Amino acid sequence: MSEARKYMSGFGNEFATEAVSGALPKGQNSPQRHPLGLYSEQMSGSSFTAPRAVNRRTWTYRIRPSVTHKPYRSAEIRLLRSGPFMETPTTPNQLRWNPLPMPEQPTDFVDGMVTLAGCGDPAMQTGVAVHLYAANSSMQKRFFYNADGEMLIVPQMGRLECATELGVIEVVPGEICVLPRGVKFRVTLPEETARGYICENYGQPFRLPELGPIGANGLANARDFLTPVAAYEDRAGDFRITAKFLGNLWDAEIDHSPLDVVAWHGNYAPYKYDLARFNCINTVSFDHPDPSIYTVLSAPSAVTGTANCDFAIFPPRWMVAEHTFRPPWFHRNLMNECMGLVFGAYDAKAEGFVPGGISLHNCMAGHGPDAETFERATAAELKPHFLDNTLAFMFETQLVLRPTKWAMETLILQHEYYECWQGLKRRFTPPESTTR
Repeated sequence: MSEARKYMSGFGNEFATEAVSGALPKGQNSPQRHPLGLYSEQMSGSSFTAPRAVNRRTWTYRIRPSVTHKPYRSAEIRLLRSGPFMETPTTPNQLRWNPLPMPEQPTDFVDGMVTLAGCGDPAMQTGVAVHLYAANSSMQKRFFYNADGEMLIVPQMGRLECATELGVIEVVPGEICVLPRGVKFRVTLPEETARGYICENYGQPFRLPELGPIGANGLANARDFLTPVAAYEDRAGDFRITAKFLGNLWDAEIDHSPLDVVAWHGNYAPYKYDLARFNCINTVSFDHPDPSIYTVLSAPSAVTGTANCDFAIFPPRWMVAEHTFRPPWFHRNLMNECMGLVFGAYDAKAEGFVPGGISLHNCMAGHGPDAETFERATAAELKPHFLDNTLAFMFETQLVLRPTKWAMETLILQHEYYECWQGLKRRFTPPESTTR
């Protein structure tokens, strides 16, 4: 199937798609008798009375309704954690980790998730969790859904094929996909292994940020987001559904594939985005702008102008600022920043921050370029320079990200991370007239 037939474009659009002609009812959402014998079922991602601009719901027409499964029973959670994150005291130190190693035993996407840090509480629908994943096996006769939050997946190595109730999404490194709260899916690996990052958003769904004085165009454009067309499975067998609910995992037996939606219409659906399509906004005069100009998606909080989570990227781009220290400046921030690297090198770090690695700089923790980068940037000839072969990203949130016990004890924690700034020496030379 061609790319154009597998996906529909646009962010937050009201889509309508059917895998079989006549599966979508005409003129009403829930007819007394569906012409093809399908069940009508609505999936709501917002309250019924949410304002029209942010109301999210989808009507599905499926072979069996979602309630046709056995009771859920408690399942093993391994290294997956959820808020409130109180396992261990939270340090104010800057933290950084090496890439998550590949598992030695067969491990699918769900079992391969490891929680690094988080904030808030899914029961209160605020905050996020930051997970890493490393998998070497496809999900076999297993499906998953997350009732606690939507999942923004950032692959770093290996392709993922996410078969969802509403269609199939294929995502590769350099792209992202978002799987909404409650949507069931199965992840298969077209390649032998896969690794990456996940932001689990407990709060309001991600949306495109407002552009303000930028105007009508720039950053991520709605038309570049892709949502899958309807595709269904009509399969009987011994399957299980794993649910994440209030931080715990639960398994239920089901005798058929739950991915049996033949048609759907609405605006609550999974989507993907190619980060290479992001239109960077940058200075053409002097000074390094705030990193908010690189925001791809934003999940707002109850405080205007403050995000429950922002997802920002630092892709290839031109650097042309004059009389300016071009790497990110030294700073301390009220927000809390978790940064990963998909490929290449990050322009604020000389070494130690490698693809698959991740760092955490919490509220008011000083951070910025390491000593080697500072020396190189202050001596550089400031001619136009294209920063190529790089893709870093940041999950930024209003609440302190509390590392898990595993994160503070794992062998991939870089205990020497602080040393990268220790070479920043005193450079102050006061005028002779002010010396005594």
